[in-house]
Amino acid sequence: MVSDTNARCGQCHCGAVRFEAALSDGFNSIRRCTCSYCRMRGAVVVMAEMGGIRILEGEEMLTSYRFHTGAAQHFFCSRCGIYTHHQRRSDQSLYAVNVACLDGVSPFDFFEVPVMDGINHTSDTGKPTRQAGTLRFIPAG
Repeated sequence: MVSDTNARCGQCHCGAVRFEAALSDGFNSIRRCTCSYCRMRGAVVVMAEMGGIRILEGEEMLTSYRFHTGAAQHFFCSRCGIYTHHQRRSDQSLYAVNVACLDGVSPFDFFEVPVMDGINHTSDTGKPTRQAGTLRFIPAG
């Protein structure tokens, strides 16, 4: 998988969990979300399709969290607590991957990150997902 240009290696903070992620559309799917959990977590994510994440080491260290409808499953390292990825609620065939866990990538590498309206989730409203705003990173002079 690593030979694919959209494939990236990553890990949690302590290194117990290591993985490969085949990004569906490179970094074009980058986003944040306003739902209660994502808002508190603060992660910037990109998408990988079902089967696009392969745990290389530490699968036994991963634990998961579900809330509200229980459809989305959020994975994090049980040792250091870092969120690595989650199965999306609105599209169960996609995983969102924490860009901060990808080798050589930082959330601050992106000048603009769309912020999706997770408070008014499409699965609750029946309306298309809307962009709530844009997160911008402006480096200090």
